Amino acid sequence: MNTPHINAKKNDFSELVIMSGDPNRVTYIAENFLKNSIQITNVRSMLGFTGYYQDVLVSVMCHGMGIPSAAIYVEELINFYNVKKIVRVGTCGAVRKDIFLKDIVVAMGACTDSSFNRVRFNQYDFSAIANFDMLMKTMHYAKKMNICIHVGNFFTSDTFYVKDKILFDLLKKYNILGIDMETAGIYSLSAEYNIQSVAICCVSDHLTLNQKISVKDRSYAFDNIIKIALLTLIS
Repeated sequence: MNTPHINAKKNDFSELVIMSGDPNRVTYIAENFLKNSIQITNVRSMLGFTGYYQDVLVSVMCHGMGIPSAAIYVEELINFYNVKKIVRVGTCGAVRKDIFLKDIVVAMGACTDSSFNRVRFNQYDFSAIANFDMLMKTMHYAKKMNICIHVGNFFTSDTFYVKDKILFDLLKKYNILGIDMETAGIYSLSAEYNIQSVAICCVSDHLTLNQKISVKDRSYAFDNIIKIALLTLIS
């Protein structure tokens, strides 16, 4: 059951999927957290793997950067591979001074400057929110593991290199915790197709303090997030 973007066979994917933008991050998760993992797709180097975590079949798949890319893979996973739960494990920016590099931020909802949700929702505003059960499980396992997380609203942007101070001031005013390029679209598709999803991110860039973590840390510095994501998926 190949799609134009995924060359996995019909039953290669678990119904439980971790998604991330970086193929290196996806490979790292498969090699370090899943047992007996095998690569199941590699079209355009957008890698996917399936293996076992605590004897439960789990898949991990790359979604690329931005809503348009993520939407392709999310929609194909749902409609062609019967995926039911998705946890986005990624990076995000921050503007608030009480949010620091490498902090863990969970998106309860996601505002956006993208027209993606409006186009699909007949030009009305759509409240892009996480699945409540998965959000609660994420918070539960973080607390159980004694891991500090921030939970709140995200802003999903179509633009990576944003230098708009007025926008940053607005995001701070409305207590936006994280800025990414995918979550609002993933939440919208999850609602449309009645699946469950939540996004858990590591702060990689502080946009008002001009701070960022290294390229290496972007791929490998958030093992706690992966553990929380896996426990959220399989419970």
